[in-house]
Amino acid sequence: MKNYHVAIVGATGAVGAELLRVLERRSFPVASLRALSSARSAGKSVLFRGESIKVEELDENSFAKIDIAFFSAGGDVSRKFVPIARNAGAISIDNTSAFRIEPDVPLVIPEINGEDVKQHRGVIANPNCTTAVALMALYPLHRAFGVKRVFAASYQAVSGSGQRAIDELREQVAASAQDRQSTPQVYPHQIAFNVLPHVDTFLETGYTKEEMKFQNEGRKIMHLPEFRASITCVRVPVYRAHSVAVSAEFEREVSVEQAHEVLAKAPGLELVDQPNKSRYPMPLTVAGKDNCEVGRVRIDCAFDNGLSFWVSGDQLLKGAALNAVQIAELL
Repeated sequence: MKNYHVAIVGATGAVGAELLRVLERRSFPVASLRALSSARSAGKSVLFRGESIKVEELDENSFAKIDIAFFSAGGDVSRKFVPIARNAGAISIDNTSAFRIEPDVPLVIPEINGEDVKQHRGVIANPNCTTAVALMALYPLHRAFGVKRVFAASYQAVSGSGQRAIDELREQVAASAQDRQSTPQVYPHQIAFNVLPHVDTFLETGYTKEEMKFQNEGRKIMHLPEFRASITCVRVPVYRAHSVAVSAEFEREVSVEQAHEVLAKAPGLELVDQPNKSRYPMPLTVAGKDNCEVGRVRIDCAFDNGLSFWVSGDQLLKGAALNAVQIAELL
């Protein structure tokens, strides 16, 4: 097996740190690893396979002799440096929204549309974290019953906003316990002991960009241009792992028993559905797990041929780092 020269852009961030752990844990064949970041973090060190690697400042010469470059440093960075990496001969796996809807850029969840990797022209996009978690359960049901439309609400952990948001929640919890004030920096309001129906920026329609990603990315990943989805994305005071409550309408009649059979066999997904025993997916049980979990499966009382279900998944793993490494494994 060939070994690959790998670069991680945003190596000191929450997703970058997880990428390092996933590459090591899954024994990805790394010949060399280059950790890249902004000037602010350059000079720090990251640990990989027991070796301390100095973080370098990202510049136009960072991709010489690199085979695969993982990007997780924000859309502006990706828009500037992904073309540079491609011109240097590297294949970029981008965790931002910069290229997801570009027609010539595959948007890939390996368990769903891994074959699309073959169409890459030097760039492969990683989907939005909420989209990835939800589709892990929705797509197997679509294959069996044909999804038409979805109504959903997300319960998104602060890890989706990066390390600063994780630190902010931790500080606000501590401040509350000490009966002192802590001014929000990352979010417009306090997130501790609160929920914010506000993820990403608002559009003229009243939806946010995050909410539209679910429909637009879902259409591309599932190869389903008529797919419709209305979702409200909510930030909750959870450190890690997203959850989504989904109500889906299908073309064909579906029963709970049939849905259980389909979901139990789906790759990367675990069926946890014994509500009478208080067994259902929760952020605490999926945090740090590769697989997503699905439960609370029931006939939707507002749809014909409808199902409601609840799915949880680790935002930093299946929603970001793990999915990106799985794409690299396909390559």
